[in-house]
Amino acid sequence: MDYRDAGVDLDGADAHVERIAPRVTATWHDDVVGGFGGFAAGIRLPEGYRSPVLMMCTDGVGTKLELARRTGRWEGVGFDLVAMSVDDLVVAGAKPIGFVDYMAVGALDPARDEAIVASIAEACSVAGCPLLGGETAEHPGVMEPDAVDLAGAAMGVVEEDERLGPERTREGDVVIGLRSPNLRSNGFSLVRRVFESADLDARFPEEDASIAEVLLRPSVIYTPAVLEAVATGGVHAAAHVTGGGLMANLTRSVAPHLEAVIDHWSWEWPNVFTQIQRLAGISVEEMRRTFNLGIGFCLIVDPDNANAVIAAVSQHDPQVIGTLRARD
Repeated sequence: MDYRDAGVDLDGADAHVERIAPRVTATWHDDVVGGFGGFAAGIRLPEGYRSPVLMMCTDGVGTKLELARRTGRWEGVGFDLVAMSVDDLVVAGAKPIGFVDYMAVGALDPARDEAIVASIAEACSVAGCPLLGGETAEHPGVMEPDAVDLAGAAMGVVEEDERLGPERTREGDVVIGLRSPNLRSNGFSLVRRVFESADLDARFPEEDASIAEVLLRPSVIYTPAVLEAVATGGVHAAAHVTGGGLMANLTRSVAPHLEAVIDHWSWEWPNVFTQIQRLAGISVEEMRRTFNLGIGFCLIVDPDNANAVIAAVSQHDPQVIGTLRARD
């Protein structure tokens, strides 16, 4: 008996590394230290920081991967993976400077695995963040042969005295919402229940696309635009709208003596949320607790700087959706 008999293909793993090498190194720049295929790679801190603070976070794609597996659509999952981490970093005003991924599979699949890494690399390029490396692990006997799980971790840097956070928020600040056209990567345990018996190749209601195409649309990456907004000097805090919906995440970014007052009807839900609610009979309150409902990121801003911030994030169809007031 050898390792291959136990389900681990070492030759296949070597071939996988060779296939993904150009995808990964295409995201590198002169500040990357080390070579591809080593045990670790590094990144030099960008020049010009007076008192740099390194920030780190980690996340995954969640059960959206199960729909990708069922349909064989892997080309967008890298955006979901990268967005969940770099858009958490930028909540603190941190610029992402390095990303690593971890992919666990039941068995290697060259076409699938290369497509996933290519998607991660493309997303890192959009985020302006080098993909420094990662790990692909085979778990035969523990995972089904076609099973995949993804996780990632991002590192960012921010000036210590310029870090965004709830302590900087003030009464009268406005909340600017950045639109999300789709589900991103949250609420899929409920989504899968809604569509568990559906033909995923069938047309999605009121869309010129299949159910699979609509549900697997990749996450928006807000980081580059948010960094431009932060550079205007008017942003006090931010919130990444993920699991728990708008209010649960926005509350984490508001000082304890303040509260956010949101006009939930100031924007229209994208069709995907309207149809999920209709098909499953989900209450408005539960929809708000589970999904982003069309607002994927929030900026809490000095009202005098709102126009400059809105101009900086114009690509995400921003609008004022609320204000901060003293907690009663």
